[in-house]
Amino acid sequence: MAKELKPRDHNLLLKGLRLYFQYVNSGLYFRKEHLVGIEKVPVDGTPLVIVSNHQNCLNDPLSLAMNLTDRRINFIARANVFKNPLAGKFLRTIGLLPAYRAAYDGIEAVQNNRSTFDAAGKALCDGETVMLFPEAGHQDKRWLGHFKLAYLKIAFDAAEKFNFEHDVMILPSCNHYSNYFHARTDMLIRFGDPISLKPYYEEYKAEPRTAMLKINEIVRERIKELMLHIEDLEHYDQIDFLRETGYGRQYAIDHGFNFNYLPSRLLSDQKLVSALQEAHAEHPEEMERVYKDTAEYADGLKRLKIRDWLFIRNPKWGAATLRALGLLLLLPLFLISIIPTGLMFLIPEIFLKKMIKDRMFSSSFRVGVSVFVSVPLCLILPVVLLWIFAGFWWGLGYFLAFPLMFVLAWNYIRLFAKFKGTCIFIKRSNRDTINKLRELRTSIYERLDNLLK
Repeated sequence: MAKELKPRDHNLLLKGLRLYFQYVNSGLYFRKEHLVGIEKVPVDGTPLVIVSNHQNCLNDPLSLAMNLTDRRINFIARANVFKNPLAGKFLRTIGLLPAYRAAYDGIEAVQNNRSTFDAAGKALCDGETVMLFPEAGHQDKRWLGHFKLAYLKIAFDAAEKFNFEHDVMILPSCNHYSNYFHARTDMLIRFGDPISLKPYYEEYKAEPRTAMLKINEIVRERIKELMLHIEDLEHYDQIDFLRETGYGRQYAIDHGFNFNYLPSRLLSDQKLVSALQEAHAEHPEEMERVYKDTAEYADGLKRLKIRDWLFIRNPKWGAATLRALGLLLLLPLFLISIIPTGLMFLIPEIFLKKMIKDRMFSSSFRVGVSVFVSVPLCLILPVVLLWIFAGFWWGLGYFLAFPLMFVLAWNYIRLFAKFKGTCIFIKRSNRDTINKLRELRTSIYERLDNLLK
């Protein structure tokens, strides 16, 4: 009879860190986090390996950890984030383990993975959860890369330590974001059906690599079905642009999806991307012309610093005047809000361009700076000072008002940016450049309608 497994509980430090990270990540940074298929996650105490796509660096594991609060999750992350001794100690404390890669850390460093795999295997043997990203690095597109087999090696090693008496499970998962780079956007975690390794134990004993390759193919296909996977990388920019524009919105509405609700929009985007790729296979010459015109249209919008939604609204000076009045009325509230929260916006941007070369790290950098610098300066320190010098209720009031002020300031800045774009659009609305873009947009959308039927 298999022994009962007892996962470690979170100690007081981990519980406190989790609450703090939840406040910053889920309360401030993201507008909303969606969990789809949460009922498919095996109960805590099941040796479980969660495997996911990897497209947004720290936000991917952090968001999962902040939502699966019933278990202790051990993450395997790239080793270079552990280089700083203090940071490395902290990351290990919260459950991260380093993965060494020959291309980045040198061939000699790869042997250090043995201790990481042993630690992950021990966690599984205790009935805990291990999460890793088998692409062995993040992507810079909504695309699923090739998988390494390390996650299956860890899982089968644990099963072997159990003498193959316990069932080790693989849980396919995906992370999806409405926008990779901006705060106050939505993110989604979607779980697939767990895969039991027990039916493969005998095959693994006889042919380990054959068994792992078979399971790896199944897992990768499951994750590809969960996420938005744009396989046509040659036309990736055009496909990604189209799904974000009014065409993507109208496509969602026409097919019964809610464009403004991320789980529904993901399904619509999957359908649209599949339709575009099928249309290119069936009508390559026509779609090449559509993609060429789409690239021209996208460049025109970027050059004029306007957005596609302006062609839908087609605003006039009356609408711009009403926006200006609304911004003017809200200006006092904005000033009250931006004074205590301003550093939340400024500090990450000051260092972002200098320190971050890979833009896929930008949102992770913003969250990290918020956790260790901005929130302590803008929230924790003022709360303590108000409590000491003005009393408990003043400190509590500031603490409760802070997230509301942050959201108000953020939304005001976005409204102002939209107002600025509206003014540019109206000012140029009678010029040839805008009219040519409008005609090009109409032509692209009409041709797509015919090709996607």
